[in-house]
This record gives sequence, C-alpha cells and structure tokens, in this order.
Amino acid sequence: MKKFWLIKSEGDCYSIDDLKKDKKIAWTGIRNYQSRNFMMNDMSVGDMALFYHSNGTVEAPTGVYGIARVASASHPDETQFAKGDEHYDPKATKAKPIWYCVDMAFVLKFKNPVTLAEIKIDPALDGMLVRARGSRLSIQPVSQKHFEYIVGLEG
Repeated sequence: MKKFWLIKSEGDCYSIDDLKKDKKIAWTGIRNYQSRNFMMNDMSVGDMALFYHSNGTVEAPTGVYGIARVASASHPDETQFAKGDEHYDPKATKAKPIWYCVDMAFVLKFKNPVTLAEIKIDPALDGMLVRARGSRLSIQPVSQKHFEYIVGLEG
C-alpha cells in the first residue's frame, strides 16, 4: 500500500530545483534515528513525498514546493563513511552501517509553494505533524488525505 511523506530540506542547501535538475538522488545526511527508521522500515518504492523547504526567507518562505517519489529501497548512506563529509560518523563501518537512506526522484515543482503559514491556518490540514510546535523531523508521515489536499491547492 502506497504511503505518503513530507521530506524537508533547506531550500538554499538542496531545493526542489536541484532535484528537478538531478532527477534522482540518494536522500543522504539524515542523522535522526526516527527519520532513519522511516527510511529503513517504512518507505517503499513508489511512495510519494511532499518536498518541503525549511528555514525559509521572505522571498522564499518555508513550505511545500513540490512532489518527489521514493525511487529505491533503503541502502546505507555513503556519507557516513566519508571522513571529509559533514555527515561522517566514525562509529559506522561498511560491515555495520548505522545510517540508511532511500533515493528520491523528482515528480513535480509547484507553481507557487504552499507555505507553512497557509498549512497552519487551514483547518483541513489539522493533524499534520509539520504543524506541531517544535516539529523537527526531516522525514514525516503524511496522510493520503493531507497529501492530496496540498497537491490540490497547487491546482
């Protein structure tokens, strides 16, 4: 059964435009156990995700900028082994990786983002984790109803 997600990235670090250009990328650098577990245990090829830019600005507000699709099964996040990488983990080994990721593929860029401010005031989106105060998870489950509603706001 297809599941739905919200994946966060800082827009000035890796944006929906970057994913559109790359077409597909390993969703590396996640260093939160709950988010890692979602990728390892719950995400499946074909699941859909809202692509969310966090830490927005006035010109590019925080919000949902498009749609991505899970394009691979989980696999070890190679950045954990790269000593020069900011996501290097000295406790991880090739034999016993700690961090896993999935590949994400570009699906659609919205003409206009659905901002966090809009998400927070829309009663149809009650219960979305991203609305919760202090919600910091970089990968969050989303109900099919909320996913379809946000996609519908795009037109």
